[in-house]
Amino acid sequence: MVFAALMVSAPGEGSPADERMKPASELISTQEKPRITPSLLEKADKEPIAILISLSKQRAYLLVGGKVAVDSPISSGRRNGWTPKGDFLILEKDPNHFSNLYGNFVDRNGRVIRSGVSSRMDAAPSGTTFQGAPMKYFMRLNEKGVGMHAGILPGYPASHGCIRLPQEMAALIYSKVTIKTPVRVEE
Repeated sequence: MVFAALMVSAPGEGSPADERMKPASELISTQEKPRITPSLLEKADKEPIAILISLSKQRAYLLVGGKVAVDSPISSGRRNGWTPKGDFLILEKDPNHFSNLYGNFVDRNGRVIRSGVSSRMDAAPSGTTFQGAPMKYFMRLNEKGVGMHAGILPGYPASHGCIRLPQEMAALIYSKVTIKTPVRVEE
């Protein structure tokens, strides 16, 4: 598959094994800003594209022709296993997606009555409706609703399973990937 060659060129390779095995909580405080290599990004229309997600480094890499064109911080699932590991394909792209599980209860005037709720677990107060959290530039990875999208990056794993990206990186990656773009999520 496309990732065999990519593993060699991913940042951090060649560093001591103990450095790669540190828990994310130790690495996030030193998280670097996003990096873009424009000369590689220009080739995105002609070269194979893939995405590599490193949960332990809390980084996403957009790979063009097996080389890192975009290197971005992420925020993944706050509990181990919430962001599934493995090989995926982009199943859906939606620039203005809203969660059907997490969001707020709002009144008829649109005022937030209760925030940070789960539509499956929380009861709506009388006179309110559920309003899903925005997930701009959503790129679905599985049928259970996990995907990549723009979101808050507090500096540590904090999502319900999705992979959050800075807004500008989510928009950039969204513009380059297509349905069936391969994505590998690894520790």
